[in-house]
Amino acid sequence: MYDVVLLTLGSERDAPGGCGSGGACCGGATEAATDPTTQTDSGQASQAQTSGDTERCATERPRVPVLACSDALIARGARVEMVTARSDAEIDAVLARLDGPARPDGLTWPDLDGKTRLVVATASDGQLRAVLRRLVRRYAPAPSRRPADLPGNRTLPDLPPVAVLPLDPARGGTHRDLAAQLGLPRDPAAVAAAVVDGTARRLDLLRNDGGSVTLDGALLGAADEAGQPLHWRARVEVDDTILTNGDEPLLACVVGNAGGYATLDDVVLLTAPDPADGQIEVAVAVPVLVRSALGRKRVRLEVRRARGRAVSVLPREGKVPYLDDGVEGELTRKRSWWIEPGAWAVWSI
Repeated sequence: MYDVVLLTLGSERDAPGGCGSGGACCGGATEAATDPTTQTDSGQASQAQTSGDTERCATERPRVPVLACSDALIARGARVEMVTARSDAEIDAVLARLDGPARPDGLTWPDLDGKTRLVVATASDGQLRAVLRRLVRRYAPAPSRRPADLPGNRTLPDLPPVAVLPLDPARGGTHRDLAAQLGLPRDPAAVAAAVVDGTARRLDLLRNDGGSVTLDGALLGAADEAGQPLHWRARVEVDDTILTNGDEPLLACVVGNAGGYATLDDVVLLTAPDPADGQIEVAVAVPVLVRSALGRKRVRLEVRRARGRAVSVLPREGKVPYLDDGVEGELTRKRSWWIEPGAWAVWSI
């Protein structure tokens, strides 16, 4: 018999990004306040915004899919507790139940064979990312305390598997969320079956030097009010491959783990994103002026791609807007992502 925690992040129910979009897990700091590469115009998150987020985050009762999943889990013999976390501290209190036995080196380590399983009810990929970010902060050892039993290509141990309960059925359709891309069950009863009788499917995780994680991918770039892409410049390097040195304009850059940002309008940016192949796929879209056979000038969009273990993006001027797992931000200095092969896992049927 399993103890199952059904975790909901206390965010506005109908918010498109929910907890973690713009950074607020209820009661916690916004991403602009915690990410050293981003800040508001005043340099800090306003008190009014923080107060507004706290009020907006109030959730009075569990949503219908959560209740249905709880009923299905109980019918399968699980002991279920429903928790609504409104702060990072409350998320951490839930994750502490996944800790393993004490180690001689004093490190906090996950128990992959434990009888407690976690279901994260998500209204967005940003909410799932908020939980994974806390898992990483809990279990990733400091470089100075790196244990001998940690794999050489990783900075953190295997994280405990989580089950994903999507709260928005529409995200599995035209606009595919990560659960849809991974083929995870969306029906509450099927999610319960995966938790009790399923298997753990291990996936790659992207960490970055801003202190966060990426599950799906990041899209860098912006458009004007008419929807036309704006030009920006940055040096983009994948391992030892330079996709652009920052001297030419870019329309977009994608750092992909899965396929959420594989296409932009009708342009294919990523050709084979795979969240379990141990590599990052990166693409930049560069407008190139060419001449036709008749000598006429036209602009052709050139897409350059590379795959590797790590990528860095160094903006050459101003701020570069981005979406990272659906969470908005602005890049003002160099940002690096690196792959953690098989670091996290989902329960699947």
